[in-house]
Amino acid sequence: MSTLLHILETQLNVDVDSMDPKVAKSLPIVPHNQTSNQLLVNEQMQVPENRDMFLTAVKEYGDKGWEAVLDRISVLICAANIENIKGRVLLQTSPFHAYDTQKVVDHARRYAAEFEKVGISKDRFCIKIPATGPAMNAGPILLKEGIRTLGTSLFSLEQAIASSQAGCLYISPYYNEVRAHADHSIWPKSEDPALDHTMSARMMQIMETYKRLYKETGKPQPMIKSASFISWQEAMACGEMEMHHATISAEVLAQLAALPAEPSTSARIPGVPKVDMSKPYENAHATPARLAGLSKTDPLKPEWDGKWASTDADPVTKQRLYEALELFKGGELRSKELIEKAIAELKA
Repeated sequence: MSTLLHILETQLNVDVDSMDPKVAKSLPIVPHNQTSNQLLVNEQMQVPENRDMFLTAVKEYGDKGWEAVLDRISVLICAANIENIKGRVLLQTSPFHAYDTQKVVDHARRYAAEFEKVGISKDRFCIKIPATGPAMNAGPILLKEGIRTLGTSLFSLEQAIASSQAGCLYISPYYNEVRAHADHSIWPKSEDPALDHTMSARMMQIMETYKRLYKETGKPQPMIKSASFISWQEAMACGEMEMHHATISAEVLAQLAALPAEPSTSARIPGVPKVDMSKPYENAHATPARLAGLSKTDPLKPEWDGKWASTDADPVTKQRLYEALELFKGGELRSKELIEKAIAELKA
């Protein structure tokens, strides 16, 4: 228990939001899952150590088109890191397919086929699909094929309920909107984010709804894998809110690993031991008393009438979902450019 990262690992499963093997290897704990997105894939494609891997994928798959090469290199990057984690590697379907059910299904199947080729079984990977109506319709189809999914780009209870209905294994609520990472003027910075961050209320609405749905139906609910942290305090807040996983960037992981587990490092480090992750809702704890009132509020929707799960997405969710998809589209287009350039050079 020498660092805050050690403390957080006793409260939830720490995941690594990086595809760089050096990040996972540098930690004083072994991460559970490794997530990714189009930006992280593009970043790793350009790492000098991966140059030979990239060119091999281009040579082998270039005649199938840039998308086939991208799928291949994405899986190879995951394979290079899977021995450094305990659980699953995750890849995200194309953001350009977010509103096309069949294309989401097809892309997930292509990933699954590539994972099989490198010897990664279905219990060691998970496919991230955006929490849109059409993409969620792909969830039950993939579940029947043994392909587990995660509902991503998720900002609301409505999206969380759709992910539950889709049979997702996980959801990944974004604690911060994607623009806040570059523009801190819109970041609701707080020393006590569990109480003060504008997204905390929605996180607790999701958790309490999943607990209730499990109690009423007995059906498994998605595990909550919180993400998009800017500060180490936000990651620690998820331990208090009893999230199941926290997907943490290399920068925030380094902060947590550098901070000693002493009271002087934080005014508040609450939390309880993690639940049995094989039965996360059967063994769920009661909502911490300090946070009991959060789910009855919504700072992101001041006019909220207190009724949960309207069928209409609120303006904040719509905007943040759009911005997340646009960000990932940019990463995919940059990868497309790199791959097409490499294909052309091979043909020259």
